[in-house]
Amino acid sequence: MKAPSVRPKAPAKCGFDLVSLGEVMLRLDPGDKRIRTARVFEVWEGGGEYNVARALACCFGLRSAVVTALADNEIGRLVEGLVRAGGVSTEHIVWLPERSAAGITRNGLNFTERGFGVRGALGVSDRSHTAAAQLTPADFDWDRLFNDIGVRWLHTGGIFAAISEAAAEVARTAVAGAATAGTITSFDLNFRPSLWPGPNGAARARAVNDSIASQVDVLLGNEEDFTAGLGLTVRGLPHDLSSLDVAAYQEMLAAAAERYPNVSVVAVTLRTVHSASRNDWAAVAWSRTEGFAQSTPRQDLEIYDRVGGGDSFASGLIYALMDGRPLVDAVEIGAAHGALAMTTPGDGSMATKDEILRLAAGGTARVRR
Repeated sequence: MKAPSVRPKAPAKCGFDLVSLGEVMLRLDPGDKRIRTARVFEVWEGGGEYNVARALACCFGLRSAVVTALADNEIGRLVEGLVRAGGVSTEHIVWLPERSAAGITRNGLNFTERGFGVRGALGVSDRSHTAAAQLTPADFDWDRLFNDIGVRWLHTGGIFAAISEAAAEVARTAVAGAATAGTITSFDLNFRPSLWPGPNGAARARAVNDSIASQVDVLLGNEEDFTAGLGLTVRGLPHDLSSLDVAAYQEMLAAAAERYPNVSVVAVTLRTVHSASRNDWAAVAWSRTEGFAQSTPRQDLEIYDRVGGGDSFASGLIYALMDGRPLVDAVEIGAAHGALAMTTPGDGSMATKDEILRLAAGGTARVRR
């Protein structure tokens, strides 16, 4: 029997199963309208890192928290209420005054169109002067969090690390503190070109991502994250997942593992976009103890809202690894969760654990009564 890919601390020794470090934004959703023509928006909370904590709480019944900052105003309190409704602990939120001698502090807004057919999904973020971007490592008592309270898994990502130099330093400090305490750490690259403007943006992104990836246990992302966000060169990858070139992905995973000897697991989501409403969807993963694994490729997956699909994959994978399941099951559960999450609106998953495990085991969309 192969050794497990990761060995998290026992649940009884920890107050939280997972803590996510990242910015939580207020998502304003125009539904089936365009942002420019909408008159009514539905609000959700969301964020690349936070979405993982929410899914582990809501879908898998685990104990999760978010480490972040919010401006102390009515919008911040709205976000806090949404986070609580998602089952995620808010006790580690830092509250900053809306106005101070340093200037104005705001909460991030994210306007998101789902897209349809030939019209792709569109995200318009407003992150100027947000509370999360002003965080510093000194804002948190890392020793108390990781040692006194106890955390089995810390998750952070490239979106948070991109919003300011201070945020990147917070991520590095948190990962180092977690590692010292024996907490498993994961980093979702989540490369966003818009967060790295300018002629040297890609180079700056790679430097920041590299400084964090070199410390973590689990490295996650999609193809672009690994190529553009880390600068890994991979030979021609397929455009049609029906002809999945396993060797090409094995090469990409091996290249990441060779660059980062500290990493125990590398996982990549694969997506071919035929239209905003039809994507091919799959995932592959590799670990030092279990080798290569791939999920069932799903051709022509019907998409309702693609935002959060990768975060749902991450949460499914993390749940399975924390549960002691083999990597081949973890990548299947992650891919199934991502597929289900993209059938409902909003960043957060609305799937149940039973639905996820049933689909991962080969279930279908037949009616259930």
